[in-house]
Amino acid sequence: MSLKSTARYTLNNFKKYRYLLRELVVKNIKLQYRNSALGILWSFLQPLLTMVVLSVVFSNLFGRDSDKVVNYPVYLLAGRLLYEFYTQSTKRAMKSVRKNASIIKKVYVPKYIYPLSMVLSTFVTFIISLSVLAGVILFFKIINYNPIDLSFNIVFAAIPVAVLLMLSLGVGMILCTLNVFFKDIENLYDVFTLLLFYLTPIVYTIDRLGFTDGSWQAQLLKINPLYGIIETFRAAVIHGTEFMTYFDSTAFIYSTVFAAVCLIVGLVMFNKNQDKFILHI
Repeated sequence: MSLKSTARYTLNNFKKYRYLLRELVVKNIKLQYRNSALGILWSFLQPLLTMVVLSVVFSNLFGRDSDKVVNYPVYLLAGRLLYEFYTQSTKRAMKSVRKNASIIKKVYVPKYIYPLSMVLSTFVTFIISLSVLAGVILFFKIINYNPIDLSFNIVFAAIPVAVLLMLSLGVGMILCTLNVFFKDIENLYDVFTLLLFYLTPIVYTIDRLGFTDGSWQAQLLKINPLYGIIETFRAAVIHGTEFMTYFDSTAFIYSTVFAAVCLIVGLVMFNKNQDKFILHI
């Protein structure tokens, strides 16, 4: 089958099962908050409470003397929301095929539906949680405490979010494939995401660590694709009219290319091995 024929078949297959995908996304969101007294309110409370705790702990250490930190709680929350979406979506995608093993063994459904639905359902709750970021920005603007300079440039925040979605889906497909054959990948990835939190400038800025922008330590931290995504999002949200001053185009292009490669590798890897899943789940 040619590449063109494969693409046409995949598109037709996706259209055929789009309603099932929508139902799975809704189901995943409902299951996420099942038996919870506050339900979907946790999408608002969890990032807000985390921001408060981390701000209290790290504000004196990392929240001062940096031109990138106009308002530390907003800086912290913006990075934390994007990091949480990446980790939660990839972890759920990783476990999706094993979690639905009983259904896969009985009924034919394109297997990519499962990791895709997990990433999309997490993306929906992430979009909802962004309203917390908007509320925090508005709160500080009302009390006139380090208010954020909002401008039309905030629309550019949608671009790094789209790249993050692409990265999460690609990594999720790779992890899902690996997890079918090597279940230990779940434990290894938990350790990796913990390490990733400290390697990503969420609670700190690179200059506050004492690294100059061109130093090898700074360049090492920028290898992390989340760096370019999170910093571009912050530049659009926090710095407003000075967006281009704080926009690191090199880091963002690198993150975009990395995300595209991960997506291609993930799709190819998943498609090549999906027929073998039934033998291992």
